[in-house]
Amino acid sequence: METTETPAPVPAESGVAVTKTGTPGAKKEPRQKKEGGVLNVFSHGVLIIWAIMVVLPLVWAVMTSFKSDGAIFSSPWALPDKLHFDNWSRAWNDAHMSDYFLNTVLVVGGSLVGTLVLGSMAAYVLARFEFPGNRFIYYLFIAGMSFPVILALVPLFYVVNNMGLLNTIHGLILVYIAYSLPFTVFFLTAFFRSLPSSVAEAAFVDGASHTRTFFQIMLPMAKPGLISVGIFNFLGQWNQYILPTVLNTDPDKRVLTQGLVQLAVSQGYKGDWSGLFAGLVMAMLPVLAAYIIFQRQVVQGLTAGALK
Repeated sequence: METTETPAPVPAESGVAVTKTGTPGAKKEPRQKKEGGVLNVFSHGVLIIWAIMVVLPLVWAVMTSFKSDGAIFSSPWALPDKLHFDNWSRAWNDAHMSDYFLNTVLVVGGSLVGTLVLGSMAAYVLARFEFPGNRFIYYLFIAGMSFPVILALVPLFYVVNNMGLLNTIHGLILVYIAYSLPFTVFFLTAFFRSLPSSVAEAAFVDGASHTRTFFQIMLPMAKPGLISVGIFNFLGQWNQYILPTVLNTDPDKRVLTQGLVQLAVSQGYKGDWSGLFAGLVMAMLPVLAAYIIFQRQVVQGLTAGALK
């Protein structure tokens, strides 16, 4: 015969709250909610402050690019009295920003495609196939991420010069690819490991070759990861300054970062600050547009590798 025992009372000195049902600790929930609310308010406040610190300089630069030189110094925080589009045309034509922009598009476009193709192929092999030296090659790519590029500038200059690629667009493309491959392989290797292997095995059963399986099945499945690492490489290659300064000394083949420095020096002496800000916004807009368009894919690519 079952008997019901009355639970022993909890001493008042223990500090544990007792409810009507005899369950200790039930009164702690409002306190936890209060602490969680305070933490959320603090974190949101920090994010809002950080967003203001990032967005405000960008908005001010765009606003200043449409002002006259006198208005920039007399009323730096006021809205422009009218939109001076001649600042943009002067920077685009007279300061040769159009030539720098074209050279940058050619270099970054070619290097981005080459980096994604070669990096995805190397990452797929390292992630899906076991062979002697697999981990050694993988750790070599990781070591390339930790090697400062500034230490390789002098030997890199002589290597590129001996190959006859100095002051050439295709030479700069090859250097950008080599510079971006370590991070690309590291990122995509983890992403390919998270993809289901049953799809590739089914393709092999149907008679598909390794090449066809990679390009027609696995590569489309890795689209979020490719977009994410592509955005990161695009940002790094578009804003690259050290490599083109050392390897690209021809004035006719300068990229945007070199052109902006030249524009800052020349316009500083001329006092054409409005043209300088217009050129700065020109170099900044493609990066902002790329991130705004692909921001959803970037977040998906960063989180997909953590879920199987």
